[in-house]
Order: sequence, then structure tokens, then C-alpha cells
Amino acid sequence: MLRHLFETTVARCITEGLVSGQRMAIDASSIQADANKPNSTPKDYWDAARIEPADAPRAVREYLDTLDEAAFGAASEVQPKFTSHSDPASQWTAAREGPAFFSYSDNYLIDTDHGVIVDVEATRSIRQAEVGSTRTMLDRVKAKFDLHPERLTADTAYGTGPMLGRLVDRKIAPHIPVFDKSGRSDGTWTRADFKWDAENDQYICPEGQELEQFRRNYSDPNQGPNGKGVAKYRGLKLTCQACPSKSRCCLNMDFRSITREEHEDARQVARDIAKTRQYDISMKL
Repeated sequence: MLRHLFETTVARCITEGLVSGQRMAIDASSIQADANKPNSTPKDYWDAARIEPADAPRAVREYLDTLDEAAFGAASEVQPKFTSHSDPASQWTAAREGPAFFSYSDNYLIDTDHGVIVDVEATRSIRQAEVGSTRTMLDRVKAKFDLHPERLTADTAYGTGPMLGRLVDRKIAPHIPVFDKSGRSDGTWTRADFKWDAENDQYICPEGQELEQFRRNYSDPNQGPNGKGVAKYRGLKLTCQACPSKSRCCLNMDFRSITREEHEDARQVARDIAKTRQYDISMKL
């Protein structure tokens, strides 16, 4: 009934011209659960596989039903530090400043023309579940209202490679900061300083040298690409050792290597969008 009431309201907003469906944003809010730490169990002593559903209270049965759902149990293999007896589906989190607590995440898909929320989805309060809810809501508003945004605005938590890859594949421009850990704190060149040569499947360093993934053909495919969504590109040892910029590139290594993720093209699309005026405007909304 609540879903029907909500979607009826969204449909009315669309009819009245308050929703264009072209520019959307995504975010999540933590909703504190009616649970507390004294009535909980540490993860080392909580084994869902040993719970007998027929003998469990209603809250525990509902928790068992969510273990295979992408928004809850299947969102991550990492087990929460504590599990509540009264509400085990809730997540122990320290997302806010202050003491940790049990919570859920309420995820919102918002049409930014007039700030109308066009869909909501409840998940565990962890980044993987919150990011995963985006696909659920985009699929739902497309099926229910035929809404397909031309761009989506979000914070860095949504800037992972797989997330950006899905958006770019759906021809949705990601106005999202890239979640990137390739930066270096020692002042040496980062991956951004190397030019990607897609035609030849290689990186070019600032000194003009090539970093290649494979320098010979493999008769055994198991010795080739690892198939894990990450490729590593390496410079030649002799070239790097003789390079005048070695101290700025691979000071404590024999040669320089760079990893490239499966969705690096989509990540680059997001980086290019971040240089535009439209991106600056969307980040201020």
C-alpha cells in the first residue's frame, strides 16, 4: 500500500511537469534501528547457518530471508562486528560522527528539477549495498514511469569502477567523483601522469617509454591475462634503470608498473565530465 501511494504521487508529479527524468541524483540516509548493543552478539559467535528458522522469532526469520538479497546479506561477504538479537538485519555502523549504532540505509533517487524523490530503496548501511540500490531504482523508474536520466549526480562513494561502468553502458553521464586510490604520497608520478594508448593497449610514460601488459604471445592461456578485471602494465627494467626520471617514477623499484581496472574507460569518462561547467553546476545542487 505504501509503495502504491508513493508511486501514485510520483506519477502525479510527472503529470504536473515537476519531473523531467533527465537529471537525477542519488544519496543515502542512515535510519537508526530500534536495537542496542547490549542485546547483540559479536560476529565470532553468530552463525546464521546454525539457526533453525522454525524455532526463531519473527525478526530473525525475516533476517534469514534477506541473506541472499543484494541489498542485504549478499551485498558483502564481510560480517558486521555485532548482530542485534531483536533486529539482526540491521547493520552495526559508525557512519556518523560519534558512537556506533544499528541502522539501515534509506536510498533516494531524486529528480533534481524540483527535488522530487522518484524512488526509494532500503538496504544495509554499507557502501556496496547503497551503491547496488542505484541499479535497482534506475531499473524500476524505467519500467514504471519510462524515466531514463541523461546524467546522474552522486558523491565519491558511488564512483567505483563497476558503478561507473554500468552508468556509461546505459548512456547515463556520471557526474560523480571517481573513487580512486592510485594517488601517491611520495611525490612520484601517479597513473594520471601516464598517457593511455588504447589502439596499442599500452601506457606511455612522461619520458615517452612504453609500458605493456605482455611482451610475448602465450601458448598457455593460464599464463596470460588473469581474468580478474585488473591488468598490469610494466616498463622494461633496463629502460627504467637508465631513465633520467627514475627518481620521480620508480625510486625504490627496478621498473614501473601500472594497474588498469576493467572499467577504466568509464572512470575516464567520469574524469572528463568533472572538467566541465555542467559538472560544477550539478555538484552545487
